[in-house]
Amino acid sequence: MVNWKLIAKIMGFLLFIEVGLMMLCQVVSWLYDEGIKEFIPPILIALVLGIAGVLLGMNAGKKMGRKDGYIVVSLVWIIFTLIGMMPFMLGNHVPDMASAFFETMSGFTSTGATIIDNLDKMPRGILFWRSLTQWIGGIGIVFFTIAILPAFGVGEVKLFAAEATGPLHDKVHPRISVTARWIGGIYVALTLLCIVSLMICGMDAFDAVNYAMCTTATGGYGTHSDLLHDFYRSPAIEYVLIFFMFVSGINYTLIYYTILKGKVKKFFGDAELKAYLIIVVGASLICAFFLMFEDPLHDVELALRQSFFTVISLQTTTGLATYDYTLWPVQLMPVLLFVMFAGASSGSTSGGFKCVRLSIIYRVLKNEFTHILHPRALTPVRMNGNIVPTKVVQTLMGFVTLFVCSLFLGAFVLALGGVSPNEIHPEFDYYEAFGIAMSSLSNVGPGMGYYGPVHSWAILTPFAKVVCSFLMLIGRLEIFPIMILFTRSFWRKS
Repeated sequence: MVNWKLIAKIMGFLLFIEVGLMMLCQVVSWLYDEGIKEFIPPILIALVLGIAGVLLGMNAGKKMGRKDGYIVVSLVWIIFTLIGMMPFMLGNHVPDMASAFFETMSGFTSTGATIIDNLDKMPRGILFWRSLTQWIGGIGIVFFTIAILPAFGVGEVKLFAAEATGPLHDKVHPRISVTARWIGGIYVALTLLCIVSLMICGMDAFDAVNYAMCTTATGGYGTHSDLLHDFYRSPAIEYVLIFFMFVSGINYTLIYYTILKGKVKKFFGDAELKAYLIIVVGASLICAFFLMFEDPLHDVELALRQSFFTVISLQTTTGLATYDYTLWPVQLMPVLLFVMFAGASSGSTSGGFKCVRLSIIYRVLKNEFTHILHPRALTPVRMNGNIVPTKVVQTLMGFVTLFVCSLFLGAFVLALGGVSPNEIHPEFDYYEAFGIAMSSLSNVGPGMGYYGPVHSWAILTPFAKVVCSFLMLIGRLEIFPIMILFTRSFWRKS
């Protein structure tokens, strides 16, 4: 039985958080003399809805079921997006409702794909709102508030189970709320360190805050339409972003154990981190080799910096770019598509398939080859010395199926209705559709072909923008929490 009163109460408290976020953006607008038309109306709407939700749930009780958790986690992204898109529409910064929904969903899911062509002409309040949506969405709107909800007598474990990503979960503390506070503290600390580092390297305060938020959230919304190298011409800034993008792609629980518990051995012995490192270093060296092979006069340091920045940005699903990688040798495109698919670590702010799943699949396949040679051998799947339960492996196989089916189906649908006739780039092919579907589902941001880091996705049809928004949502929530809502068994009373 779904406890709708409790769901209304939780959504009410969550909407108060969106009110607070928009008030910060309104303060930024006031500081830059940009008026009140973009943020005051949605602030009032969210405030009224929040109060209504809390009042409706006054006698809801404290017991939360698993179904309630999945509904809350699914609703929060949709409702936050519907309210969050209002500033774009009220300021006439986007051409239509589908574009506003796309831009906001891309922010809250920390995807970073944009339909805005000239960011330099955008009001500062709007730019800050884009970055803030990514920052709160990166750590997870619900997961971030798990640290707060117990104070209002709201259950927490079911929300964690529904929102936390990855097949395996480690808790740093027996209470989920304490775990959330520690992880939230690390997230804030990384953001502050990134801000300071970027300012030391010469970036102004406003840009440093925005780029730090989109970097630690592995989102990718910038404040300028130009590529980073073209605008800043600063290798130091690029190296700072490389470092923080990479760190943000590491499991936050692992960072906690290393920094606060001093368990360095656990850090370097982690199987998922090893897979993450192998993919990053391997793919980057391959890219650098091809760049230098194509142009023997290519500077070695520049080739390595370009390669590591691009690979780490795509694998952590940040989506920032220093150069247009779509102009690289065609042999590198499968490599870049693979890192977009792979993603970084579970328990991080990145999207994608996740390295832990790739590690488990590798071990499953290795065991199958062993079984072929030794049919009676007992070879359990192990990660970090622990046996991976059969149930986890079965769930992983289901996730693989849903992920791949969603990717190809999404690409097929986009190829059918992606671009209207007589547009700037009418020759929309399946390769570009596949790149957009991969980028949306993995929450990367830039795609392939025309839809790489140089151009926006503005020429997509409203239908395609809605499809991409849906792919972003299921990718951010790792498919199951959304798809389960469409099953008949979920809505049965038993």
